Amino acid sequence: MNKILPLLIGCNNNSHSQKNCDVVTSAHRQRCPQANGLENLAPLVSSVEETPDPIPTTIKGTIPAWINGSFLRNGPGKFEFGKDRYTHWFDGMAMMHRFHICNGNVTYSSRFLQSDSYVRNSEKNRIVVSEFGTLAMPDPCKNIFARFFSRFQIPKATDNASVNFVKYKGDYYVSTETNYMRRVDPQSLETKEKVDWSQYIAVNSATAHPHYDREGATYNMGNSYGKSGFFYNIIRVPPPEEKAEAQDSADLNGAKVICSIRAAEPRKPSYYHSFVMSENYIVFIEQPLKLDLLKFMLYRIQGKSFHKIMTWEPQNETIFHLVNRHTGKESEVRYRAAPMFTLHQINAFEDNGFLVMDMCCGDDGEVIGDFTLENIRRGLGEEMDKFYNSLCRNLPRRYVLPLNVDEQTPLDQNLVTLHNYKATAKKTKPREVYMTHEELHDDELLQYGGLEFPQINYDQYNGRPYRYFYSCGFGHVFSDSLLKMDVHTKELKSEGDIYPVFVASPKATEEDDGVVLSVIITPREEKSTFLLVLDAKTFTELGRAEVPVNIPYGTHGVFNEMG
Repeated sequence: MNKILPLLIGCNNNSHSQKNCDVVTSAHRQRCPQANGLENLAPLVSSVEETPDPIPTTIKGTIPAWINGSFLRNGPGKFEFGKDRYTHWFDGMAMMHRFHICNGNVTYSSRFLQSDSYVRNSEKNRIVVSEFGTLAMPDPCKNIFARFFSRFQIPKATDNASVNFVKYKGDYYVSTETNYMRRVDPQSLETKEKVDWSQYIAVNSATAHPHYDREGATYNMGNSYGKSGFFYNIIRVPPPEEKAEAQDSADLNGAKVICSIRAAEPRKPSYYHSFVMSENYIVFIEQPLKLDLLKFMLYRIQGKSFHKIMTWEPQNETIFHLVNRHTGKESEVRYRAAPMFTLHQINAFEDNGFLVMDMCCGDDGEVIGDFTLENIRRGLGEEMDKFYNSLCRNLPRRYVLPLNVDEQTPLDQNLVTLHNYKATAKKTKPREVYMTHEELHDDELLQYGGLEFPQINYDQYNGRPYRYFYSCGFGHVFSDSLLKMDVHTKELKSEGDIYPVFVASPKATEEDDGVVLSVIITPREEKSTFLLVLDAKTFTELGRAEVPVNIPYGTHGVFNEMG
């Protein structure tokens, strides 16, 4: 078992500190075992046909009869049109999957999202809409002057919503990270209208990871930029009205920006995939993974795809912006930490004057651009091993923000007084606090290659003190194990593979009373996919539903109880 190497606390903007940052990244990778003889993943990122009509599955073991609903998943499912091929895994056309569970039986269906991107590409039989890592080339039928000037036009954002299923006012949408979503029918997977956030509220994008409060409101984050600068905006969409007439149309009416946070660097705002929410606060994490807006304006002229404008700048620290979600007021205290990269938060809760935040973190934000299809499809053995061993490992961390910092708060003293917490927070000057994290795991997790895609018992414990989360272990480029973590003891249990979703049992009295659902996909053989059902408490298999068709590797999923 590898010995944990000490991590450096911070990096300043000079050549010596840049060398230190490189040491941090190198040490972080070395903490997990090096891979040897990894399998080829090409079958998991190959185009498949849709299965619009539900088909039966083969049940082995027992699927609990009390599970009644649909496990909905999303992800890329088509990677070429005609002779054109996508460059990055994120670019594949969105495919929605539905595992309908009722009385111990399971059926499977899937449909491609009928986005404008999918329809236009299909009509032309080539890639005509640019995606995250693939730049659409000018129409070869145009004359040379038209093709030249088309490079100076900023392309419209894609509506290829392949990241997640989200809910607003009771309706399901599929979402990506542009200003467009698509409303969908969660039972038939039918594509409905395209929804443009900018028609409801002054933002140019929104994340695919909103949060929900117990009153039914939805919170999200989006960008806006103009003459006054670049802002990160916290959005609130109200709950559905109790007496509102049922209507088959999108409804984001009442959405408003409750807080606008000015970017530290207006020409280089930070990339973010999600955010933190507790019962009373929202925290936006401004990390040193930057979007170069000048390059964004020029990238089409230069023939570069969107992911080329993202740069990892570890000479910059991480800034945590604390906002009261009831008043929309941002704290005057500036919370800082060493440079780190995060995609997904686990949970956050308040405890005796502190905000405790748990999240999956790494020390290298360049990983997003690395997931090209060329890299993922590398040959088995040495080629794949080399790629995997170069990737940063994400591990669970805990940060603790002191909420009551004022002029009387002493300097250079650890303000974290919570029992058994190892994270620190020190006031370094007026209105400024520097934090160090606690590793929320022990050495055993390193053998699984770190973890990502965390899930909790969201309905009951989001924003509240909790004990368990479920996630994916990364002993391969794509996840190859399911993990259950006890954040009190740091004890780990493992099983299976791929993105987990927790479903509580109807009469649950304990946090982990229920099941964990996951779709298991392996490159080892054709048509070997199955829905796995684990007892959440013991983390042992209850049953599985084998699917007789190929399913590509996906991203996120939700459980729809009304399915």
